[in-house]
Amino acid sequence: MSAPLTRSRAFCDAHGLEVPILMAPMAGASPPALAAAVAGAGGMGGCGALAMPPQAIHEWMQEFRTRAAGPVQLNLWVPDPPPARDPAREARLCDFLARWGPKPEPPDDAACIDFEAQCDALLVARPDAISSIMGLYPARMIAAMRARAIPWFATATTLAEARAAEAAGADAIIAQGSEAGGHRGAFEAAKAGERAVGLFALVPAIADAVRVPVIAAGGIADARGVAAALQLGAAAVMLGTAFLRSLEAGIAPTWAQGLAGAAPEDTTLTRALSGRLARSLRTGYVAAAADPGAPAPAPYPVQRALTAPMRAAAAERGELAGMQAWAGQSAARAREEPAGQIVTALWEGARDLLAGAR
Repeated sequence: MSAPLTRSRAFCDAHGLEVPILMAPMAGASPPALAAAVAGAGGMGGCGALAMPPQAIHEWMQEFRTRAAGPVQLNLWVPDPPPARDPAREARLCDFLARWGPKPEPPDDAACIDFEAQCDALLVARPDAISSIMGLYPARMIAAMRARAIPWFATATTLAEARAAEAAGADAIIAQGSEAGGHRGAFEAAKAGERAVGLFALVPAIADAVRVPVIAAGGIADARGVAAALQLGAAAVMLGTAFLRSLEAGIAPTWAQGLAGAAPEDTTLTRALSGRLARSLRTGYVAAAADPGAPAPAPYPVQRALTAPMRAAAAERGELAGMQAWAGQSAARAREEPAGQIVTALWEGARDLLAGAR
């Protein structure tokens, strides 16, 4: 057996998987049906719990367990410090956003859901793994995961972040390349853009520097990408956009159609939707917000609150221009098939490629 296959087999054995394919925990786009389909095919399902209060986390996990007995990870963002508010800028943003949907009002309180309560809910849910993004869990949470024997998968976008995560006790590193759709997992929000490292550079650098397994994420959507990531030193891969057109994903048809025709350059990194840097389809609103004359986005989560009316109205009308349409650079390779079938095809193809590389 080749070294990549041996490495991936060891990861699977350690985490109850049949194939080294994990579903990215996409906040707002990880229904239990999708996670269960991935787990049912031998991979690991996922749930992005960013916007979920404790009861919703409990209900999601209950539904997942009724659908699948396979492994699943739950994910939370590590919160940033409270943002500085700028009433004048927010007023300009409200006027700008009124061109794309209902005019928003600056939020009185843009605070996120109680992070400590969410952490407690994840521990009660007892998933097969807990992942982090945007930083490292506090020491209390790390100790609680370890006491319950719940592995911690820490997202890193740079070599320095990966080293910090391993030193803090992470059991695996999710190496998130800049090709990935959705939010960049950078520990320092302001530096996410200048530290946008591609997956082919990031995976071998992290694999050579840490002793824990590396999970490759970003722009992987076919068997060649899976095999390449494992050849570069990853023990497993994590896919997000690749599952968004699956039958279980349930995203808006307009978004799914946008993914199907998207060239790599049709996606872009933007702060215009949430205030945090993320990769999106280059929709009408995203393109307009990048114009030099457009007002600069407010910080997260203020910008997320300001764009909420526009995003909701666009979703209701099925208009891509104002939607939140996250997309990785390999979006066009996403398949309109059952998610379990996607998992099986990707792994069978990658395994054949790796076996032939011996």
